[in-house]
Amino acid sequence: MKSAPKTAPHLFSYPKYWAECFGAAPFLPTSRQEMEQLGWDSCDIIIVTGDAYVDHPSFGMAVMGRLLEAQGFRVGIISQPDWRSNDDFMALGKPNLYFGVTAGNMDSLINAYTADLRLRSDDAYTPLGEAGKRPDRAVIVYSQRCKACWKDVPIVIGGIEASLRRIAQYDYWSNSVRRSVLVDSTADILLYGNAERAIVELSHRLADGEPISSIRDLRGTTVLIDHTPGGYSELDSSRIDWPGKIDQIPSPYETVHQQQKVDADGNVIDSKNVGENTEDAPAERSDVVRIVPMPLRRYEQELNPDQTCIRLPSFEKVSKDSVLYAHASRVLHQESNPHNARALIQKHGNKEIWVNPPPIPLETDEMDAVFGLPYARIPHPKYAGKRIPAYDMIKTSVNIMRGCFGGCTFCSITEHEGRIIQSRSHESILREIEEIRDKVPGFTGAISDLGGPTSNMYKLNCKDPNIQANCRKLSCVYPEICPNLKTDHSETTQLYRKARAVEGVHTIAIASGLRYDLAVEDPEYVKELVTHHVGGYLKIAPEHSEQNTLSKMMKPGMGTYARFEKMFYKYSKEAGKKQYLIPYFIAAHPGCEDEDMMNLAVWLKTHGFEVDQVQTFYPSPMSLATAMYYSGRNPLKRITYKSEKIYSPKNTEERRVQKAFLRYHDPANWAKLREALREMGREDLIGVGDKKLVPGENEEYRVRKGIKPRPARGDKRQQGLAGKNKPSASAGSRRKPTGGSAGRGPNRPPTKRR
Repeated sequence: MKSAPKTAPHLFSYPKYWAECFGAAPFLPTSRQEMEQLGWDSCDIIIVTGDAYVDHPSFGMAVMGRLLEAQGFRVGIISQPDWRSNDDFMALGKPNLYFGVTAGNMDSLINAYTADLRLRSDDAYTPLGEAGKRPDRAVIVYSQRCKACWKDVPIVIGGIEASLRRIAQYDYWSNSVRRSVLVDSTADILLYGNAERAIVELSHRLADGEPISSIRDLRGTTVLIDHTPGGYSELDSSRIDWPGKIDQIPSPYETVHQQQKVDADGNVIDSKNVGENTEDAPAERSDVVRIVPMPLRRYEQELNPDQTCIRLPSFEKVSKDSVLYAHASRVLHQESNPHNARALIQKHGNKEIWVNPPPIPLETDEMDAVFGLPYARIPHPKYAGKRIPAYDMIKTSVNIMRGCFGGCTFCSITEHEGRIIQSRSHESILREIEEIRDKVPGFTGAISDLGGPTSNMYKLNCKDPNIQANCRKLSCVYPEICPNLKTDHSETTQLYRKARAVEGVHTIAIASGLRYDLAVEDPEYVKELVTHHVGGYLKIAPEHSEQNTLSKMMKPGMGTYARFEKMFYKYSKEAGKKQYLIPYFIAAHPGCEDEDMMNLAVWLKTHGFEVDQVQTFYPSPMSLATAMYYSGRNPLKRITYKSEKIYSPKNTEERRVQKAFLRYHDPANWAKLREALREMGREDLIGVGDKKLVPGENEEYRVRKGIKPRPARGDKRQQGLAGKNKPSASAGSRRKPTGGSAGRGPNRPPTKRR
């Protein structure tokens, strides 16, 4: 059955709650004293967050708080509470409707630990960058504290930490598969993704007296239930992506409620309780669940997707079987389009995790309204001017869109924000630029970014809404750009021109990551960007040079990078500017062999790059690359027990060697790289010269000291070069550029990238 584009009630169409009479607060209150100043005797909703409270549309607690305020609710904020006692959680009293709990703009564990699992020394979302102001697994800790204070108050969890842990997920920090965070937090409901629609409808339904235990049908939410709802057709996920000879092991698709058995034509021939322990099955129910048999295609036309759910292998199974984990991850990602996604169900012990389909994306006027709420655009006064690094980074930037259809396997943006781009209008964006000019203290006329998850997906969507409603592709740009995708950047180009014309603004920088594979499809956009919006350097992310690794990342090949590089330097020259590309790369990605990193290092040296800041793959929850890392299988393809196996650098030494290849020029890495090259049989790359990667032991001292290599005896050409004081070809002593040139032609960037 084909899907039609889904719609949803307008975000601001609900009758306002009675407390709208209090109007908008200068800041959402964080203390009893502030509540009293506003004339409040209580809060309807209290948001608990792991971030400092900054009243700015880039901070989740501010967006949700101001949105709920606009619906008429009284919203308080408890920011970075001391989780070691109940005191801070009781500071605003008992909320009338619920506690909303979030770890903040970042996952608390990614915020606290590096990719090498070392404790970070700072926290950008805390005043003065102080570390240690939030607990590990903040959603669980905060939720349990709220429940300890007020046992009868519903707990609603959300934000990126909860969103990416909505089902059983591999946890890098404990090296194990953990249960859904909904189970561990003891919360009542989980909101995932950009949750404006879900939180508004949930709040109004609770305000109307509906118990939270009965709200089980809300898009963009995950709840705990006892069994599949009656009237649903239930599909084992194996019928979407058969995981191999499943009959050789105990079935991972156990169910313990009444099911209907159907014949080859779909007629009911028997109903019975089935499962690993049928004697534990509940009593018969009249609203039985239909279990659809193989082959699925025979029944696809008659199934109503709105009354169909997909059973994932249970937590108990995926925690012990990494192949089933990869299979479950693959199915979850296939069910990510809000217009055709079906509900998911996964057993956790004697309960079921029920994941409703994703929320319907916001329309442009709804986005405009959310970003047009009365944000103060500064941190709460209680911080008394203390610097909050994350705020300093974004205070003059503007978010113009949400979502990403790139599908990069190592990134969790699409799992959280979705693949459908949601864009604001030009008018809304220009108004925000004017607000920044008028409200932000110390504004100098420079806008630091117009972007979002990417800088150039603004207004780019499928050409046909019906095609989009039925698409299950993981990426619109891999392995090549979909012919149904709009690639015309004219809306973005026009926006840039209008933004530059705003009075009092002299600079508009573009700092969000650029999808250069899309940019090359619109040379006019590239020219506009390079001519007016690059301040000497432009960050792009090829991530790797080798196809073996790029195919696991779902990233384009280096041919596309070369096309963009040519255009970039051409337009820079035409503009009379010396500008350079800063490419970003990842080490130790699943599927990346040491040979791939060696070839990347050779590519870097050949192109004159000496990168100082490098990334090591970080297995974030729910990403496809994390499924590769944990399972050793490729979920981009059909999963079986005999399917492609993927090598992932996992132990500390393997990851350090791969990272060392990215910094081949650093003397601290030379000994490690020499050992690795010898083990790989590539001694030919050890030595001094343009075609060498690291100096040998006997040459290292001279290279470190910048001493030119001695010419071979009798080599008159080399002696002549030495007499003319020509620069050495040594990797460690290459002549530093002057005037921005790297000595490799007009289009080569400086030797030191940062």
